[in-house]
Amino acid sequence: MILEKSAIKAMVRQVHNLGEAAKAHWDDWLGGLTARFVFAAVLWPYYLNSAMTKPGMGPLGIFMPGPGAFAQIIPTIAEAHSYDPGAIAFFPWHIIVIAGTLAEFVLPILIVLGAVTRLAALGMIGFIIVQSLVDIYAHGAMSGALFDGDPTGVMDQRVLWIFPLVLLAAIGAGRWSVDRLWRRGIARDAHDGW
Repeated sequence: MILEKSAIKAMVRQVHNLGEAAKAHWDDWLGGLTARFVFAAVLWPYYLNSAMTKPGMGPLGIFMPGPGAFAQIIPTIAEAHSYDPGAIAFFPWHIIVIAGTLAEFVLPILIVLGAVTRLAALGMIGFIIVQSLVDIYAHGAMSGALFDGDPTGVMDQRVLWIFPLVLLAAIGAGRWSVDRLWRRGIARDAHDGW
C-alpha cells in the first residue's frame, strides 16, 4: 500500500508534535525520571550485587570489609597480604575499601530515589571512573577505545553507564523525586517565616 503525500506529511507532523511535547517536559520531569529509570533498570542491580559481596560478618560488617572487598577494590594489596584483611594496614587501605563499599551502597540508592541527585550523580561518575581504572590496571580488563567498532571494552561500557549520570548532574532528578519534596518543604518553610 502506497501512502499518499498528505498522509506522510500528517505522520511526520504528529511525530514532530510528539517530540515537541517531550522537549517541553524534559527539564521538568521527563529527563530526570528517564535517567533514574535507566540507572535503576541497568546499573542498580549490578551495584547492589557487587556491594553485597563486600561487607564482613555482622551488622557492622560494612565497616569491617571482608576479603572479597579488598580483592575487588585493591587486588594487589590484598594479594600481597594473602587476602587477610587483618594483615592490611588500616590507613589508607581499609579507609579506601570502606569508602568504596559505602559509596557502592549509598550512591545508587540516592540516585534512584532522586535524593541529592546532582551530588550523588557526580559521586557516582567519580566512582565509575575509579572502578574503571581498577578494572583496567589492577584486574587486567581490556580498556578498548571509543570508535573502535568493538563495544565490549571497558571504555565503551562505562561511557554508556556515565551518560544518564551526566544528564542527572545537569538537569536534576525531576518532578517525581525526593529532591522536589525537599525543595517544596524548604519553600514552604521560607514562606511561613522559618
